[in-house]
Order: sequence, then C-alpha cells, then structure tokens
Amino acid sequence: MKRLVVLTMALCGGLALAGCGNRAELKPKATASLPVAPEGAKATPSPTDLLQPPVQTRPARSDDLIESTNQRRSDKFDLPPR
Repeated sequence: MKRLVVLTMALCGGLALAGCGNRAELKPKATASLPVAPEGAKATPSPTDLLQPPVQTRPARSDDLIESTNQRRSDKFDLPPR
C-alpha cells in the first residue's frame, strides 16, 4: 500500500513537472513595464533586444588546425596497467 502511494505521488509529480514547459513565444505582460534603461544606455532595450544574447555569450567556433606536432618526451612513469 505504501509503495502504491509513493508511486502515485511520484507519477503525479512527474506529470506536474512535465506540464510546466511552455513552447509559446515569450512576450511581456500587457500591464508590465519594461525594465529601466541600463546605466550609460541611450534608450531602453526592446523585448526582442533583451531576448537576443550578445555576441560574447555565443562566441564563434575556432577551427584552428594543428600545423606542427612535437614528439612527446618519454615518460618513465607512464606504465601499463597491471
């Protein structure tokens, strides 16, 4: 009986968490005001500006290839496993 109660509560909790996800577009509430302009900014950013991450948060991928390789020195402590 105790297992059934625990299983039922876990199932209900899982369903409640699964229902929390929202797939709709993010929009500010009609009654809510936008945040004040950051210090030093000339204008208050729009909601679309606030939702787009700046370049520093998503840097470009670096595809630098290794142009030269160096031989490793021998390591007397690099032993095979026993």
